Amino acid sequence: MSASPRPTDLLPPWLRRLPADLAATLALVAAVNLAVFVPILRDTPLRILLGLPFVLFVPGYAFIAALFPEAGDPPTDDDTDDGRGIDGIERVALSFGLSIAVVPLIGLVLNFTPWGIRLTPIMVAVSGFTLIATWVAAERRWAIPAADRFQVPYRDWVAAGKTELLEPATRADAALNVLLVASIVLATASVAYAVAVPKQGEAFTEFYLLTENESGALVAADYPTNFTRGESRPVIVGVTNQEHREVRYSIVVELQRVRFINNTTVAVLDQRELTRLSTGALADNETFMTTQNVTPTLTGQRLRLVYLLYRGDAPDDASIDSAYRELHLWINVSA
Repeated sequence: MSASPRPTDLLPPWLRRLPADLAATLALVAAVNLAVFVPILRDTPLRILLGLPFVLFVPGYAFIAALFPEAGDPPTDDDTDDGRGIDGIERVALSFGLSIAVVPLIGLVLNFTPWGIRLTPIMVAVSGFTLIATWVAAERRWAIPAADRFQVPYRDWVAAGKTELLEPATRADAALNVLLVASIVLATASVAYAVAVPKQGEAFTEFYLLTENESGALVAADYPTNFTRGESRPVIVGVTNQEHREVRYSIVVELQRVRFINNTTVAVLDQRELTRLSTGALADNETFMTTQNVTPTLTGQRLRLVYLLYRGDAPDDASIDSAYRELHLWINVSA
């Protein structure tokens, strides 16, 4: 009677041969991409917990594994340059350093491509770099004798940990072990709580007006100021929700003839409502932007073009006093 197959027997032969640390690297890359792109997972703390080592350690580790496939011993005072590989501490330190160098360089290259520095291109580029480095590392390790290959001493670590924790030499060692375990649990719980329940920042709404310059870029400058009655000029209205909840906004656009009293108070002599806009429901950190063609219905000098923002529906008698946010431009309208 043949023995039942092990779960690892279902894997491709090359994957079964893959060293444990390189297999863990591939598993982490896959897990991070799932946590970032799967709708159920991307809004959970798992994205941050996996993303930090993915950015700060894994690319550098794969690159170092490709450069140094051989095992190394810690340096000693009488060491000579005999082709010795790097030891574990050097490997970990270089992995952090190279990751911090490689990921910004990838971002710099992406900045000069049509895709730009956005989430999907960054994930694809960093994942691709890590996978290629892991493949090169595996090929280089398989090319050298097994006795010379680098291996992470998992079994030695586990055996030493069991001996130290479960078989302490003295009562003082036992007490220190308990204190160490309690400290690790407390630190892990603190980090998990900080990630799972981040401190909520200030709630606010960004409300702004933009124009398009000659190159097509949006800028907060060169607003139209001189109109002829009946002439339309475009202004881009933008709203970004930073209220940490879903909000529906309304925008009222008015043209007002005003008079200044004592240079401090503004009296509205006449006003015309030009249009009303609705953003629809905006999720947190979502932006609404639209081009509004301003068509003045009053004539005169120094008229006030007012944009009033409301959360929810705007009242029939919209005014600056009742608005949640207000923006205005001074324009001249000739007949």
